[in-house]
Amino acid sequence: MKIGFVSLGCPKNLVDSEVMMGALVARGHELTPHPGDADVLVVNTCSFIDPAKKESVDTILEMAEYKKTGHARKLIVAGCLVERYRGDIRKEMPEVDALVGTNELERIVALCEGLEDGAGASPAVPYLYHDLTPRVLSTPGHFAYIKIAEGCDHPCSFCVIPQYRGAFRSRRFESVIAEATRLFHHGVREINLIGQDTTCYGEDLGLRDGLAALLERLAKIEAGHETWIRFLYAYPNKVTQRLLDAIAAHQPLVKYIDMPLQHSSARVLQRMKRGGSGEIFLRLIERIRRTIPGVAIRTSFIVGFPGETAVDFEELCQFVQAARFDNMGVFLYSDEDSSGSYPLDGKVDALTKGSRQRRLMALQRKIARARGRALVGAEVSVLVEGLSEETDLLWQARMTTQAPEIDGVTLINDVEGAAPRSGEIRRLRITGSHDYDVVGTLLPPTEAAPVLPPPGLVHIEPLAVRL
Repeated sequence: MKIGFVSLGCPKNLVDSEVMMGALVARGHELTPHPGDADVLVVNTCSFIDPAKKESVDTILEMAEYKKTGHARKLIVAGCLVERYRGDIRKEMPEVDALVGTNELERIVALCEGLEDGAGASPAVPYLYHDLTPRVLSTPGHFAYIKIAEGCDHPCSFCVIPQYRGAFRSRRFESVIAEATRLFHHGVREINLIGQDTTCYGEDLGLRDGLAALLERLAKIEAGHETWIRFLYAYPNKVTQRLLDAIAAHQPLVKYIDMPLQHSSARVLQRMKRGGSGEIFLRLIERIRRTIPGVAIRTSFIVGFPGETAVDFEELCQFVQAARFDNMGVFLYSDEDSSGSYPLDGKVDALTKGSRQRRLMALQRKIARARGRALVGAEVSVLVEGLSEETDLLWQARMTTQAPEIDGVTLINDVEGAAPRSGEIRRLRITGSHDYDVVGTLLPPTEAAPVLPPPGLVHIEPLAVRL
């Protein structure tokens, strides 16, 4: 059969889609980026906040139209929306033929082939893929995600993820090493480790400083070419000195920390059930920068959390100005009916939330602009990605301080020496900057481009990967 996929939400969801696609390809089915040609359509949904839920529902209805106008005989909905609203989807969306929850990925083949009905139920043992699980990479060939853990044990009151992803569980150490080795040997240059909280990796397996140990092993993989390794979604009170020392000591570990802090007001953080304060976070940031020279720190915040006062928000603004993050995202609080924060008093109106988001991002824009200007004249390593998404007149690359799909990019407007190739790592001289992006000249290669083995994994252009 021809099967079309739409993957919505975060990179963790994308890996789930890649696992389901891998299972189908292993059975001999064909993946198609054209929904009108698909015999079966699969929508892997997100339901973290209201806009994500709306996008998921809109996409399901959009794909359902192909059952009328295309070849599609079946529409399958997977992912987080299923976990939260399984009954509602069955009742309100008769266009949907089958449902696959986040812990039921192994059912996808039987459902597509009609060997199982669409009802299903969550399995007794939560799903966790491993290094022998087939995967179809839908990212460009030069970078990939590896999910090192699933679920979460943190009690954050604004978050509903533990309710449908389950308790935290780590993949086996050697399984992650084996998958990373295979990806590097097939030409992947950058691996991004993901999980709900990567810094908890190994705790359930009895490992102390499990993430640090994993990174040290990954950094020693002989790939035959330069590699980049980063991890995302660090929890601040889990960032240990050994973890920082490991990043500082090993060249393949990019000097980048993604650490969502969510707020700086101790009162708001207490209501979020996270703990900490701006003062504590500033000391941690100072320690990170002292241990890892040149490190880039990314964070994210939630504005408009119930009970957030004008004083709390001003404290957050002052904290952002003091911390001077390299990259930052700001999200509006979403009042999810099953979250711990839903019954809290002190709801903040939409107008105030929007105003606070704009003001905080305006502060960060100034910080990012100044950081960009300070880089002009520097020479840095970049991973060449291909033609710019904005114009065919420029090439696009990323520095180690720019994570894929969430940070700014490096634009190449001049080339010295050999023409750029997607997936190669080159040196670049920065000649200019914008708010979040930098511009530069690609320098001649310092050595011959490595001869890489042909890809052993399938690389496709997915139907619509929206991140």
